[in-house]
Amino acid sequence: MSPVILSAAGAALVLDDPDPQWGLPRVRHFGAALGPVSGAALLPALASPAPPLLPAQGDSWYGRPGLSGGRDGDQWPVRWSLDRLDADTVSGSGGTVTITASDARAGLGLVCELVMDGGGLVRMRHAVTNTAASPYRVDGLVCALPVPGRAAELLDFTGRWALEKVPQRARFRHGVWSRENRRGRTGHDGTGLLVAGTEGFGFRGGEVWAVHAGWSGDHVHYAERLPEGVSLLAAGELLEPGEVVLGEGESYRTPWVYFTWSGAGLDDAGARLHDHLRARPLPVRPVTLNNWEATYFDHGLDRLLELADRAAAAGIERFVLDDGWFRHRRHDRAGLGDWYVDEGVWPDGLHPLADRVRKLGMQFGLWFEPEMVNPDSDLAREHPDWILGRAERMPPPQRHQQVLDLARPEAYAYLLERLDALVGEYALDYIKWDHNRDIAEPVHAGVAGVHAQTLATYRLLDELRARHPRLEIESCSSGGARVDFGILARTDRVWTSDSNDALDRQAIQRWTGLLVPPERLGCHVGAPHDHVTGRSLPLAFRAATALFGHMGVEWDLTSASQAELEELATWIALHKRLRPLLHAGRVVRADHPDPSALLHGVVLPERAVYAYVQLTSRTDLVPGPLRLPGLDPDAVYEVRVAGPAPERAALPAWAVPADGAPVRLPGSVLGELGLPAPALRPASALLVELERV
Repeated sequence: MSPVILSAAGAALVLDDPDPQWGLPRVRHFGAALGPVSGAALLPALASPAPPLLPAQGDSWYGRPGLSGGRDGDQWPVRWSLDRLDADTVSGSGGTVTITASDARAGLGLVCELVMDGGGLVRMRHAVTNTAASPYRVDGLVCALPVPGRAAELLDFTGRWALEKVPQRARFRHGVWSRENRRGRTGHDGTGLLVAGTEGFGFRGGEVWAVHAGWSGDHVHYAERLPEGVSLLAAGELLEPGEVVLGEGESYRTPWVYFTWSGAGLDDAGARLHDHLRARPLPVRPVTLNNWEATYFDHGLDRLLELADRAAAAGIERFVLDDGWFRHRRHDRAGLGDWYVDEGVWPDGLHPLADRVRKLGMQFGLWFEPEMVNPDSDLAREHPDWILGRAERMPPPQRHQQVLDLARPEAYAYLLERLDALVGEYALDYIKWDHNRDIAEPVHAGVAGVHAQTLATYRLLDELRARHPRLEIESCSSGGARVDFGILARTDRVWTSDSNDALDRQAIQRWTGLLVPPERLGCHVGAPHDHVTGRSLPLAFRAATALFGHMGVEWDLTSASQAELEELATWIALHKRLRPLLHAGRVVRADHPDPSALLHGVVLPERAVYAYVQLTSRTDLVPGPLRLPGLDPDAVYEVRVAGPAPERAALPAWAVPADGAPVRLPGSVLGELGLPAPALRPASALLVELERV
């Protein structure tokens, strides 16, 4: 058998011909495409050390094992024997490989699946089956791919509530760099992507490899380098002791783990991830208003109707009623779990508001937090046994709430009935699905419960979508604490952060956008005085920041002046005009040399739009040129300012041509020499629009 090659979009993965003494194939290469070469022709080049597909000591691997577990009193190290390898590959178009293996003495079977899609993204998962009579405890099962020794640096992310996706870089040294999450959800500090790259890699340059676990519960991402000259990236679900115990014939399957490579920096690696999500098409993303920061728990109908009127007048296309509409919910200490419209606040139900919203031409959405319950609720008083934890000692409360045990059939059935009934009664177009606390001390049926809870959440989302195929769902989790491909397989966008502060949002959206394309990132125009940071920022900067995502508004428009409403309407109209570009184009980010500014954009073959963002005061008196990435060097583009120009900005001649005719320049010039940059004040942005001529 010759080595198996998967290749697509300039990337390749090579599995060698498995030697019977080694069991599983070894991954000899993951990186750049190797050209029109057969597997047999690669044999002389495949002598360097390489890890097996599922590393184990029986394969002379002395790092972290790919599978860890055991049987009480009868432990046998695993040595896989290859039973079958099925490959369906088309050079340049990716393909699939399925590997079946077993170890009769250890009493285990294994199925490994690898898929390379047409964009060059690799996804992998493993399934282990207990073939013996005694129980087998799975302590861990991860997916891993090798990276070469020239990967000298690591990039990962941390964060907190209202400040997600903070980057941190380090040398790739011997040993393990592990990011482990035990919060029961993806977590504000969840890395999302773990990246290895060549020295000094950036958005537009360097070779990079990255891994992402598509799982919304506890998880692990790690990089490991051994003195034997082998390095790898790995990820998977993080299991607690005893959480998965397999009886005879039972199996455990990992979540999909995604691997991306680029020879041209982070943007190209991110584009492969974006293309994967974009394979599931979305309808046009309506500009959305959420009432939370406008009214909080004040659900006076007259105020909400006025807010809806102003939203529609500004061009908003969807109105979402947030927390506070259900029984006993006058504050955040009561009512969670009582998913019935509060008759005291809404004597006619939500129909008066929903009807007005639709008459104004907007869609109607509603907020839920299905996985949580307040102890002060009818549900908790009637069913205290539905709380995830030990009945003898409740887990520590957070935000005055506990977690419902969704793996308990009665709790699951209650939530499905309530959600289904409300979606049906109000013909909801949209649900904002929240998850506002970490899960502490989860116990289900006497064992650790995050695994079962996550799967039950997925089932609930899947069933609701099956019953209401046109329903859109947003994943919100205290902002961006549940952003992963597991939840995004079932939802249509994520709420990127609970902070609408546009200065913080520039970085949060920039780095979250490595994993998630713009049309799935909730990006809202916040209030003039931010509710989280207390910072005051001009409307033009807030709007220019929200423009580059799934745009919305999180602002009490009843308090806005007529001038502010007109300016907001101008920005919303600009977003709608640019939406086909913003939500389909390739995201690009310049490695701009000035740390006080950012330059990013979205590019299609015929059009492009960029934002030059001044964050803080410059050190240099004269700003550096705007070298616009991602353009066709052989094309000619017409260049103009898009949208309102920042106030009191010193604009260069190309932005205000004397004869009124837009400047035309080749892509080679725009990418290499760039445009003279405007002198902007801090917290301001200039949009540059290009059209191919």
